[in-house]
Amino acid sequence: MDTEAGKDGGGALYLRILDDIRDRILSGEWPPGHRIPFEHELADGYRCSRMTVNKAMSELARAGLIERRRRSGSFVRMPESQAAVLEIQDIRAEVEALGLPYRYERVSRKLREANRKDEADTGFAAGTGIVDLVCRHIAGPAPFCLEQRSISLAAVPEAASESFETVAPSPWLVARIPWSAGEHRIRAMPADDHVAAMLGVARNAACLVVQRRTWSGDLPVTQVVLTYPGETHSLVARFAPKDG
Repeated sequence: MDTEAGKDGGGALYLRILDDIRDRILSGEWPPGHRIPFEHELADGYRCSRMTVNKAMSELARAGLIERRRRSGSFVRMPESQAAVLEIQDIRAEVEALGLPYRYERVSRKLREANRKDEADTGFAAGTGIVDLVCRHIAGPAPFCLEQRSISLAAVPEAASESFETVAPSPWLVARIPWSAGEHRIRAMPADDHVAAMLGVARNAACLVVQRRTWSGDLPVTQVVLTYPGETHSLVARFAPKDG
């Protein structure tokens, strides 16, 4: 019969269980969203009490590695991403910093002319050529971010011939045109049907929405709306006190 003080290989048995599960999570063997065996299954496998298993699982939950759902079991948590508010982040770098494989999908691309609404909302002069893009960024097995972007052909005419099938718009733009000013607007929004389908979340699930505009001199370059599942993303701003 085991006890929490019982030894197995030089350490408490619950530490062995904790280390085994943590190693499977960090190695990617159990990816985000994977359901961990139920506590009674782990207890049978390790030939120990459920109390010992529960202690290990509680510690994994406190460490943020697993999520315990009543009646459903325990699941590997998606790591939480933190993006700086005042910077233009490379989404691929964000995903890879979490230790997850990155994948990019272009969902749609359309050429059109800016209308009066665009002029009011984005600063693109009516009649200006625009490339509208919808893209999805994926981290491991799960959608990470939905990108809805408009690019002004007055600022970046070569965007008219770029398909964006294999390259994401942000690094492509950064490599071609210097931006001199940017504006971020951040808000929480419930997922509509389109966003819910693209991000694999429930309709009306809380989402974090970052709307960004950039300029090169006085010329508007792009507007993008980045939508993230609210449970897996947070924004960080670093600041300092003003002199005096």
